[in-house]
Amino acid sequence: MKKENQSSVSEFLLLGLPIRPEQQGAFFTLFLVMYLTTVLGNLLIILLIRLDSRLHTRMYFFLSQLALTDVSFSSVTVPKILKDIQTKQKSIPHAGCISQIYFYILFASVDSFLLAVMAYDRYVAICHPLHYTTIMREELCVLLVAGSWFFSCAHALLHTLLLVHLMRWENQSSVSEFLLLGLPIHPEQQGMFFFLFLGMYLTTVLGNLLIILLIRLDSRLHTPMYFFLSHLAFTDVSFSSVTIPKMLMNMQTRNRSIYYKGCISQMYFYILFGCVDNLLLAVMAYDRYVAICYPLHYTTIMRQELCVLLVAGSWTLSCGSALLHTLLLARLSFCADNSIPHFFCSLPNLLRLSCSSTSLNKLVIFTAGAALVILPLSGILVSYSCIGASILRVPSTKGICKALSTCGSHLSVVSLFYGTIMALYFTPSLNNSNNTEMIASLMYTVVTPMLNPFIYSLRNKDMKLALGLLFRSDIIFSK
Repeated sequence: MKKENQSSVSEFLLLGLPIRPEQQGAFFTLFLVMYLTTVLGNLLIILLIRLDSRLHTRMYFFLSQLALTDVSFSSVTVPKILKDIQTKQKSIPHAGCISQIYFYILFASVDSFLLAVMAYDRYVAICHPLHYTTIMREELCVLLVAGSWFFSCAHALLHTLLLVHLMRWENQSSVSEFLLLGLPIHPEQQGMFFFLFLGMYLTTVLGNLLIILLIRLDSRLHTPMYFFLSHLAFTDVSFSSVTIPKMLMNMQTRNRSIYYKGCISQMYFYILFGCVDNLLLAVMAYDRYVAICYPLHYTTIMRQELCVLLVAGSWTLSCGSALLHTLLLARLSFCADNSIPHFFCSLPNLLRLSCSSTSLNKLVIFTAGAALVILPLSGILVSYSCIGASILRVPSTKGICKALSTCGSHLSVVSLFYGTIMALYFTPSLNNSNNTEMIASLMYTVVTPMLNPFIYSLRNKDMKLALGLLFRSDIIFSK
């Protein structure tokens, strides 16, 4: 955070295109028609690809993603242009300008990646036609699209943070770094806790990566349930990796400082992966609801396009939520006190250190929390209520035991994950001690991601079988 040469700019003026006043109407009509053509044309492409089963191929899957990105890309700028032409109101708020830059870079980057992916798809189709279905398998296609979105989000965030660093508002402080005070551990216990958390983190990473590997290698696990589980495993690894390595480094080196930009980035990715985790848990509950309550229509309802759309929607909503909190935090000033009584840069603690008014930030926390925590949790509870009602209508000892085993494991993790989040963010801060907050954070950043591989998969018969086949094949090849 720069001390000198801070501006007091709260909005910008978009001078727009060099159009004469008498030509404003003609250009407004021209750009409106072009924008509507872009939106309707690309939405028509998406609709046709979704409705026609003959278009359910790799090429048209990428084309539908490109069409969606083109609509979003145009919507970032053109509506604002049309509004400015029509109303002659050329101002844009500071936060609106930053948001427009973020989404412009995001969708432009996704567009670039998707064009490269489509070129690779055509190369494989023409140069290796006999191996096309083997090379361009479903998992690789989803991975290429997800990777495009992930790297584009990171690229857009980097530019946004660097720009926010330059465009600081008035009354900014001299805080350039924060101090993470960490867990309240006695010095003689540092070594024991270091190895404890290191072991838990390695278990989380290796366990979840093993899940992803098994799902990718075993064709019997190429189902919607395991598709969602692989994304949950990836998110759990990323969620833990945002905070635990920094905490371990601080415990080992006794260097508790973290740069301002590093702190903001950590908070962004923490919110991002936390939101994705929330939404994926709800998606998995819906998948189980369809499988148990509508088994004959399961493959029709949970088709590949819907699964990809649910995962992509989870990532998109999470990116938007994380960006919103980041931009609102970036406008705040921080005073002399830069000590964070936590092991990572949590949003509530950063708000407590701010010298500015945080009423808007707190309002967004509660509203976004209602949208991205309470609604998915309600969806989970409704799904499992319907599952319970469906099983009780046709009682079967074997069916009840199997359903209770599946639902019990899922609901135990849901209770652990959502319970700590709601206790942390929806209880007044005056009633929460720092120690209680850190314990709650440890539960859903360290313990829950570590337990997920055991609860969701290693107790699962199909996963055990896939694991046995993997080790058996390794033993055969080693001989």
